[in-house]
Amino acid sequence: GIIISTAMPQWKMASYAGDNIVTAQALYEGLWMSCAMQSTGQIQCKVYDSLLKLESSLQATRALMVASILLGLVGVFVAVTGMKCMKCMEDDQVKKMRMAVFGGVIFIISGLAALVATSWYGNRVARAFYDPFTPVNTRFEFGSALFIGWAAASLAILGGSFLCCSCPRRETSYPPTRGYPKNASSTGKDYV
Repeated sequence: GIIISTAMPQWKMASYAGDNIVTAQALYEGLWMSCAMQSTGQIQCKVYDSLLKLESSLQATRALMVASILLGLVGVFVAVTGMKCMKCMEDDQVKKMRMAVFGGVIFIISGLAALVATSWYGNRVARAFYDPFTPVNTRFEFGSALFIGWAAASLAILGGSFLCCSCPRRETSYPPTRGYPKNASSTGKDYV
């Protein structure tokens, strides 16, 4: 979900909040390109030309989403190593469980990075929409990629939390139990 959200060009889409509802095209902007879809169904996209011309917040959003994807991939490999069904490290179950927990922590960090990126971008879109100085015909609303990103980030955090719940419990060090001594069979001579 995070990969799909990052690749989609629908991070924000043109708003039809003004008087002119009938338009011949729909405008989308994403992290990597901006697209225009004609009423005939034809889509034309233009990749952003220069990295240095982009706003710093868009560059930071890109970086957070790419970092989230990379962390998610690392988390998958680490968590798979810690799964009980894998043969890797099966001689030490405590280390195996710790690998699963470490994978869960990586998933949580990955989900938080994606959540910060999508929420930050969504906040910018909402602030620009409600800004009275933004012309009505250039206002944008949340695109579908933001909703996919929020859902994917939530699922990554939830999955990482579940993996962290597989943390090995500490063994309590109680003294070894001593059994009661067995009664010797009495012959009846011990009684007075």
